[in-house]
Amino acid sequence: MSRFQIHTLDSAPEPSRALLAALKQAVGMVPNLAAGMAESPALLRGFLAVRDIYQKGTLSAAEIQVLSLVAAFENDCGWCVAFHTLLAQQEGVSASAIDALRDGSSPNDVRLGPLSDFARAMIQQRGAVPPDVLDRLFAAGYTRAQALEVVLGMGFSLMANYAGHLIDPALDQPLVSSAWKRSRAADSIPSTMDRELAHS
Repeated sequence: MSRFQIHTLDSAPEPSRALLAALKQAVGMVPNLAAGMAESPALLRGFLAVRDIYQKGTLSAAEIQVLSLVAAFENDCGWCVAFHTLLAQQEGVSASAIDALRDGSSPNDVRLGPLSDFARAMIQQRGAVPPDVLDRLFAAGYTRAQALEVVLGMGFSLMANYAGHLIDPALDQPLVSSAWKRSRAADSIPSTMDRELAHS
């Protein structure tokens, strides 16, 4: 059971109420994770501000969901994997790509594969992405500015993933069918760095 309260619009601290109300209007619900984050108006305000900036960048909504699934998998946030599975489906990401991302592997897609590899390497290597991984990102048509937008995306996801571990919210009803738990098999998947070393 969570040690953190999953707030309603009425129980949330006053500075968080308008933020939750705006989120509800934008996405049609107050997700349990955001309702837990509302305990800290500063965190919720920062998280939603970064979300707004990130969504106004040059990466597509589908690409953002791919990046969010990579981060959620790597940071082992089950609630976040379920949430971004639903959003990825809504943004038209293919079922095969979503399945791959939920398994910790790369989509078989000329753009989404290199993008997910880049994000995974960024997390696993704490930003020290191998040159070959960056080169493949560029070869897939992404720009240097977009590579830096991935940094923004990983920061955004980190707030959600870490808060998800602390709050440990129950899955919202729309997420139940997308429930996820890291499998032991996933732990045996070679990291991006391992694959790079194997090919060097």
